[in-house]
Amino acid sequence: MARRVCIVTGGGDAPGINAVLRAFVHASSPDIDVFGARFGFEGLMDDETIVPLPIAAVRGILPKGGSILGCSTRVYPFFVPVPGGSATHDLGPDIVARLQRLEMEGLVLIGGDGTMAAAKRFMDAGLPCVGIPKTIDNDMGGTDQTFGFDTALDTATRAVDALHSTAESHRRVMILEVMGRYAGFIALESGVAGGADVVLLPEIPYDIARIVEKIEERERLGLRFTIVVVAEGAAPKGGVVAEIEGGRPGHLPRLGGAGARLALEIERACPSAEVRVTVLGHLQRGGSPSAFDRALGSRFGAAAARLVRTGEWGKMVSLRGTRIESIPIEAALLEKKVLDPQGEYATAARLLGITLGD
Repeated sequence: MARRVCIVTGGGDAPGINAVLRAFVHASSPDIDVFGARFGFEGLMDDETIVPLPIAAVRGILPKGGSILGCSTRVYPFFVPVPGGSATHDLGPDIVARLQRLEMEGLVLIGGDGTMAAAKRFMDAGLPCVGIPKTIDNDMGGTDQTFGFDTALDTATRAVDALHSTAESHRRVMILEVMGRYAGFIALESGVAGGADVVLLPEIPYDIARIVEKIEERERLGLRFTIVVVAEGAAPKGGVVAEIEGGRPGHLPRLGGAGARLALEIERACPSAEVRVTVLGHLQRGGSPSAFDRALGSRFGAAAARLVRTGEWGKMVSLRGTRIESIPIEAALLEKKVLDPQGEYATAARLLGITLGD
């Protein structure tokens, strides 16, 4: 049994991280000393930012959003920029040596596919790892759902609800841009739950003519407003995904601007339409986690502690149906999860009269 382990959150925050930390610490006690890296991978680069996590440190954190350890997307340890140039430096071996010197017997990583890829690299360097899937986008392979998604979905759905009243009052086309990167789970499920008229997904390049048809159809029916939910990764046929910032080694591009681009396209194709855009942004990451995310995060944290106790390194905990299981981290990386454009959820949306842009 490991006697001392370090837990780290890779990438951005997601509602439910604190539930994971609390559960892992409780399920590890009293046999395993748990330490945490402050501010994600940055915390692994300095002895002073690897701090003890006793049970007293995780009391009262279950309903809190964010992370008591902090998060950071600025540093990916295998591609750290060298000052004054475009070259990068691999700090992975230094981190492994530091954790071994601190007598850490393993690393527990909470994160998405980029973090699980880091886990694979740490394991290749001789550091045992356990993975816990985290992303509000729900696009992590190897698990039916990630914690954080349910809270983000509820936030997006409440935004769709709120836009209905102002859209109807002013007879406007209201566009809501939501997160999700290259997967449309938040967009489609919030659109169905909130009663949107158009939902645009990364998995289905959209035809602006189909969206205009829907707006005009509603006008003919006397419904002089339209609610559009657009995923940040959605793009028109023949177009590209809108980016705020291009990718760099170890980091994906920052997406954004899909809603603004769509508004211009609608205004050109339908000059009579009055269009407004709401970008939900980081509101989807914030706030107190839902009951589902608290429970799922707690189950993931407890399951990860069991893997550490039994020495089952190299695995990621996973939700399969209603059961918590575990799979090899490599297997999770092989499976990229996106929506099936002809799947049950998309089919149900079409039968409800929602236009998906195709």
